[in-house]
Amino acid sequence: MRELMPSAEKIGAMLKSRGESVAVAESTTGGLISAAILAVAGASAYFIGGGVVYTLKGRRALGIPDDDFKGFRSVTEQYSMALARRARERFGATWTVAEIGASGPTGNRYGDAAGHSCVAIAGPVEASLTIETGSADRVANMYAFSARALDLLAQSIAAAAPPVREH
Repeated sequence: MRELMPSAEKIGAMLKSRGESVAVAESTTGGLISAAILAVAGASAYFIGGGVVYTLKGRRALGIPDDDFKGFRSVTEQYSMALARRARERFGATWTVAEIGASGPTGNRYGDAAGHSCVAIAGPVEASLTIETGSADRVANMYAFSARALDLLAQSIAAAAPPVREH
């Protein structure tokens, strides 16, 4: 967890100073993204909530309708962006990070090899990326996916214009 803290601290400081919030919808990271954000003291000022959406049943329990993903292949940037956008709406957050993938030791039922993940950020700036670690090490992949997701979130927040505040 300690290797994730520098990014989580940076994210927390930016969100707090801007009066913005974040929510997380993660899959193969198993809650590590949320845990890193919540490990920063004062996270209640900006962390709305999240969920580990590991299965179709889990996604449905989060209230995300199947129609949102009609025609999408799972574990793609397009799918992760749809998940991020819907989770942002459901949580009412300024920012949402979504992650889906195949942590290992084998690939997933969609044909992706272990070490494959797609991350998306929905907010005032949107971004997505595909991660390929080339590793079957489940735990190492979970941390690698989480680190890249946190970095992408930090970059996206930094790239967004700060909110206009009325005095």
